[in-house]
Amino acid sequence: MSSKTRCKWCVGDTLYEDYHDNEWGKPVYDDAKLFEFLVLETFQAGLSWITILRKRENFRKAFDDFDYTKIALYDESKIEELLQDTGIIRNRLKVLAAVSNAQAFMKIQDEFGSFSNYYWAFSDNKTFDNKFELQSEVPATAPLSDKISKDMKKRGFKFVGSTVIYANMQATGMVNDHIMSCDFRK
Repeated sequence: MSSKTRCKWCVGDTLYEDYHDNEWGKPVYDDAKLFEFLVLETFQAGLSWITILRKRENFRKAFDDFDYTKIALYDESKIEELLQDTGIIRNRLKVLAAVSNAQAFMKIQDEFGSFSNYYWAFSDNKTFDNKFELQSEVPATAPLSDKISKDMKKRGFKFVGSTVIYANMQATGMVNDHIMSCDFRK
């Protein structure tokens, strides 16, 4: 695969390259996977994505395989246990956000039938195919991420600012931000 042209942000780290090649920008409709990305993106706030990727399996173990039905019920003792886990990001506000976000996630499922229905309705179930030539052209936010962020905050989600949501849109394929020269555009 090393002969492939990739987006420059991932080049040189095999974990990053694998994520870029096999996950980033591919549309995700499965609620469990959407929740996983949401948890990881909220913990990434203020940190680099590679830091989160390197801890992804630790997060998976610590957060019951990202099972939102279990996470929604975490009590203070489970939260304290997570805050002692050196394999994850030990930020109390982010841990608490994972719990409240799981609860808000399930409320959306009740209202819309699935989180995927809610999330993808913002883009009319389409991927926006951006055609950036340079990595420097890729934005950190967009009007759509502003809109989704605002709505999610209104519904009780935490750590879902526009930058986090735009990164989530990229990760889950709502936007295709592979640069034009990238062999993984489609």
